[in-house]
Formats: sequence, structure tokens, C-alpha cells
Amino acid sequence: MKTIAAGAVAALGLALVPGTAQADIVAEGNVARADGDWGVELGGGFDVLSIGGFKLRPMGGVFVYSDDDERYYEDRNSLGPTQCRDRETGFFVDDERCDDGALRAYAKVEATFTLLGTAEAGLGARYSVGNLRPYATASLPIVPLVRLKANVGDGYYALGVKGSF
Repeated sequence: MKTIAAGAVAALGLALVPGTAQADIVAEGNVARADGDWGVELGGGFDVLSIGGFKLRPMGGVFVYSDDDERYYEDRNSLGPTQCRDRETGFFVDDERCDDGALRAYAKVEATFTLLGTAEAGLGARYSVGNLRPYATASLPIVPLVRLKANVGDGYYALGVKGSF
């Protein structure tokens, strides 16, 4: 009887292990609108819980966007190199001030369920610049281990690809 019980426990363990052993590490790239800015999300995460079709996935990354500051501009005079100039003072300043690229960190968590063996749908929450925004998420496979993914929420929209490793 102990052998049957041990076998049953082992079988149950093996049945659950593929769900947890396949705890994917994911990377995603999205075109997104977040906190009033358009940009690109680059992030990653992993499945902390994977039971059957249910997955719980914390993620984090950076939102790369254009942070235009109208105070500074590139002065393209014909007598010398292009230099960054302050509109208010007229003085030349460090070229970094004319670089309008910006990064903003974000963290999010998603709870999803795989439907019909392929489509994934669920809910998530994204935290950035002091705002926690809930959103709905869905993804479809486009090639093995790569999915087309969309997120939609209040003040947050994203469309991109997610790869699993």
C-alpha cells in the first residue's frame, strides 16, 4: 500500500512539475502609450506560478520615450559644429540637454489563463511614476515560443511581441 501511495504522490508530482518546470522566462517588446507618452517598452519576467493553464508572472523593464523639452534646441549654424543652446538665456549648454530620449522604469504583474490551448487572456497591473494601472492582456502564438501580445487599460495601451525561453 505504501508503494501505491508513493507512486501516486510521485505521479502527482510529475504531473505538476511540467507546469512549474516550464516556468518560462519571458522577454517582451511593445509599442506603448503610458502616462501620456508614446514609446517602447522593453522588459522581462518569469512565471512564479504555473498550474495547468494558469500563470502568474511578475515583470519589469524600461519605457523608452521622447521627453521633448522646448527650452533647449540644436543650433545649426554654418560656421561651426551643431551645439545645444538654451532658449531662455541664449547660452550654449551641454549637448545632453538637447537629447530628448528618456527612460522610465516600470513593474507589472500579470495573471493569465491559456484558453483552447493557444490563446492567453488575463489581467495585469502596471506600476510606473507613482501610478498603478490595471489592464487586460491577451496574446496569440505567431511562431513557437513567440506570441503577439496586447495590453489595454486606463491610460495604458501596448502592442508587441513576447518570447518565452
